[in-house]
Amino acid sequence: MTDGRSWEGNWVARLYERVRERGYDSLTAFAEARPAVPLNLLAEELGPDDIAGVQVFRGLLAEAERGHRVTRFVRDVLVRELAESLPDGWPVVLDDASRGEIAMVLGTWTANTPETHKERVRQARAALRATPPPPGWRPLGPDDELLLTLLPDEEV
Repeated sequence: MTDGRSWEGNWVARLYERVRERGYDSLTAFAEARPAVPLNLLAEELGPDDIAGVQVFRGLLAEAERGHRVTRFVRDVLVRELAESLPDGWPVVLDDASRGEIAMVLGTWTANTPETHKERVRQARAALRATPPPPGWRPLGPDDELLLTLLPDEEV
């Protein structure tokens, strides 16, 4: 857990220095080598005391925008949210507790989606609710077949 030091100094330079120290030329390459790992754990790996998950998120979003791959980034964020909140995959039983957990995951995903993609994410979220994935479904990356159906690659 960071204690505020993550925002001291030039955190962007620090973030990319850590990525390069690990042999990657981009934050995206670092993250792609760790599919379905929650952002806070990626941050912890890069700097347990001075890198925050939100900084990893911002860096990944900036790279996605530069590379015109925001839709893939949005799917990737959902994969990481699901891995953190539903580590055993989509619930077998949809009771009040599991519905609440799903609502939290989808709400967080929507909140963390850039404005340019919010409407598409709302549509994908509605489709997931209308036709839930099979029990145990756990996407292992942003190119999961179901995710590609829900949110195909089209940059807006």
